[in-house]
Amino acid sequence: MRRAHGKILFIDLRDRSGVLQVVFVPSNKEVYDLAEQLRPEWVVEITGQIVKRPEKMINPKIETGQVEMSAETLKILSKAETLPFSIEDSGYEINEEIRMKYRYVDLRRERIKNNLIVRHKVIKFMREFLDKEGFIEIETPMLTKSTPEGSRDFIVPARLQPGKFFALPQSPQQYKQLLQVAGVEKYFQVARCLRDEDPRGDRQTEHTQLDMEMSFVEQEDVINLTERLFITFIKNLYPNKKIQQIPFPRLTYKEAMEKYNSDKPDIRKDKNDPNLLAFCWVVDFPFFEKDDDGKWTFTHNPFSSPQPQFMDSLLAKKDIAKILTAQYDIVLNGFEVGGGSIRNHRPEALEAVFEIMGYKKEEIREKFGHMLDAFSFGAPPHGGIAPGIDRILMILQNEPNIREVIAFPKTGDARDLMMDAPSEVSKKQLEELHIKIDAPKNKSEKSAKKNKK
Repeated sequence: MRRAHGKILFIDLRDRSGVLQVVFVPSNKEVYDLAEQLRPEWVVEITGQIVKRPEKMINPKIETGQVEMSAETLKILSKAETLPFSIEDSGYEINEEIRMKYRYVDLRRERIKNNLIVRHKVIKFMREFLDKEGFIEIETPMLTKSTPEGSRDFIVPARLQPGKFFALPQSPQQYKQLLQVAGVEKYFQVARCLRDEDPRGDRQTEHTQLDMEMSFVEQEDVINLTERLFITFIKNLYPNKKIQQIPFPRLTYKEAMEKYNSDKPDIRKDKNDPNLLAFCWVVDFPFFEKDDDGKWTFTHNPFSSPQPQFMDSLLAKKDIAKILTAQYDIVLNGFEVGGGSIRNHRPEALEAVFEIMGYKKEEIREKFGHMLDAFSFGAPPHGGIAPGIDRILMILQNEPNIREVIAFPKTGDARDLMMDAPSEVSKKQLEELHIKIDAPKNKSEKSAKKNKK
């Protein structure tokens, strides 16, 4: 922004750290004349002296409001077209598709920039906390096997093995359990998770979670560690926020449904207080429920263990509706912000879960043989949890959806308008992958077939 007061020119110079007022005076003619050409969002290089502002020019509303730069040199590095929208306000009122198309412009907005800085600080704090707790950060593969885990997989054709496919991970679930079999004992990862499901305001096709897994633990150990992590990082990074109750209250699934008609209840005493954080745990979930076809399916995770008193029922595959799982969800202000469980570490118990779900033994071996084999070589009892970083930040930053705390999110219908993705690929690429695309039938073809009938 360029302003003139008499013959003196002022511009607001913005970088990542904030805004600084720069002053150009006519006595430095060459620089002054160049400054008169400046327009919004041009990229410049300026040198000069930082001086105190005159008392009448002090601006208490900005951090640098008591000083300004007296420009000595000016170099124009890049010019800018008129922006597609203003970046001076919150941006909430702007059409989301326009914001997503020009996301690199939208990210210049102070609110969004601050969200990303806070995101960095939160993840950094989590890493340092877990490092002090003896955890090891380990990356797991992004190309893996397609297995039933609750959502649709994104699949990737394997060029070197025609007709076969990798899957992108819905979570690092199986790998983190295999790391426990390997003797890692305390693992974590800031993990990318990809699920081909319908997005919502608090969900994206790809999201980030703090993935954790520990050996020789019980439910209480995981809950206590997670509580300490949340309490500590909120106290340090969000001192203006108030946690309603510590330790976090616990509700059984049955209590939550009876009292709140939800397994992610909002238990805030004052829902108008934006700085009030009401955490709670929901426990004692049923292990299985009937799907639309009347078959048994897991409520959360097929790798969960039943609570100890129900292990015999699981192995015998009886009283299935009564089996409770060692599953626990952490809820914040009506949003599930993390879920985990103590896992089945005995191969016969994991096999029983899939048999209850209707899988034949050969299917189980085909899809999960690697897990059964691993457990047969001595697996420690283990369990973990995976808080969702995007959703947590959405709540803590008082944002309406997780797209406001992600650098390059997808739109509500899972498109990247900035990159124009998803998009078609070349015929050559398809041939290399041995893939043929069937053209969608047009309306006239459909009508003709209908008339023939």
